[in-house]
Amino acid sequence: MPNPAPKPIYRITDLHEADRPRERLASLGPQALSNAELIAILLRVGVKGENAVAVGQRLLNTFGGLIGLHRVPFAELKKQHGLGDAKAAQIKAAIELGRRLTLEAPEERPAINSPADAAVLVSYEMSALEQEHLRVILLDRRNRVLETVEVYKGSVNSSQVRVGEIFKEAVRKNASAIIVIHNHPSGDPTPSPDDVAVTRAIVQAGKLLDVEVLDHLVIGQGRWVSLKERGLGFA
Repeated sequence: MPNPAPKPIYRITDLHEADRPRERLASLGPQALSNAELIAILLRVGVKGENAVAVGQRLLNTFGGLIGLHRVPFAELKKQHGLGDAKAAQIKAAIELGRRLTLEAPEERPAINSPADAAVLVSYEMSALEQEHLRVILLDRRNRVLETVEVYKGSVNSSQVRVGEIFKEAVRKNASAIIVIHNHPSGDPTPSPDDVAVTRAIVQAGKLLDVEVLDHLVIGQGRWVSLKERGLGFA
């Protein structure tokens, strides 16, 4: 007689104990788990036909990964099969805690030694923003982060950006250097002519104020561009 088909796995408890996300986290640490497994721990249970890991993977596929889950409105997320208000709130809360973690304990942050260091600091949040935001990372003499301040929200172009606003907090906090960063909601980080013009004006002002402008980064969807590396706006 042919062997019976294997029983479908719909529940986390149907998995072998060594494969269950919560047990794997306890024994191996959270870094060993996939994004879908971490989401499964938040969800606790799945739906008919899908265990919690499968639901987590479906959400990642539907919205384009963690960045998509960060960006999707709560009202849209809770409509997904198997979620509802409580589970959608748990996912949004977990992502927000991750975002806030990057903002705390600045003394524990590494020094910014490259454009990549700066991009890592802000890409997670800024790549998910639906409008353009311009922020400035303030640095001390050792290139350690003092603070990240938001200067503009909306279109970032040479006719609207007031250079004095870029340096306002830098002067007040006695920063030695700054890195300017803004996002392109389209997802394409290619610098525009306005981006180059703004950069040129900021660099010139920094020389007058004795505040070094180390770079201007444009953040896109999963990509970023350093204007300094491309020689745009930096003499």
